[in-house]
This record gives sequence, C-alpha cells and structure tokens, in this order.
Amino acid sequence: MMNEFFVFDTNSLISAVLFENSKNAKALDKGMLKGSLAISVKTIRELSDVIFREKFDPYLTDDDRLEFIAKIQSKSRIFSPTISIQECRDPKDDKFLELAVTCGASCIISGDKDLLVLHPS
Repeated sequence: MMNEFFVFDTNSLISAVLFENSKNAKALDKGMLKGSLAISVKTIRELSDVIFREKFDPYLTDDDRLEFIAKIQSKSRIFSPTISIQECRDPKDDKFLELAVTCGASCIISGDKDLLVLHPS
C-alpha cells in the first residue's frame, strides 16, 4: 500500500502546538495516523526558527518546543526537493510547493492565503 504524505506549513504546525483542540491540531493528528508528514531541511529549519521566537515564550517552554520538533521529525519522512517552483505571491512559501510536488503529497495543510489562492478548482 502506498504511503500518503501530508505537507503542513509552518503556521499550521505552530497553531497545532499552541492550540491542542484546534483544527490544525486535529489535522496533524489525523495526518500522522493516516500517513506520514513530509518535511525538508528548509521546512524544518523554518519551524525551528519560528517556534523559538520570543513572542511564544509565554505559551511554550524550550522543552515544549524541542519536544514538538522531535515529534514532527519522528513522524515525518525527509525529502530533498531538487525542483524549483516560483508560484506563490510570497516566495518564502514556494518551499512547501516544492516539497509537496517532490513527495507527491495528498495535500498541503495551510491557512496561508498565498498558498490557498493556488488551489486548482
């Protein structure tokens, strides 16, 4: 049976760790049960950078952050995209498209309008 891959953007992952009953947290749990998360060096690096921002200090300890990153890494398969996609209004989001295409992701989980506007209807 073929493994399903799911790509979560950074904001969705941050939302999942901050709000345990949020839609993003439920989507993350479901994605880990149904398939595997797909990450790349660029996406996990961005998650690590963002989750350690000072604005999250009131909500997460350093241990909470490290534990979450370890959880994501343990439930993920790492991919190394070799393609370059330049389709997002925000070029920083192209890395999620590159990852999704590389791994053949079932979907990208995001609330980012720069990614959502690309949905092929």
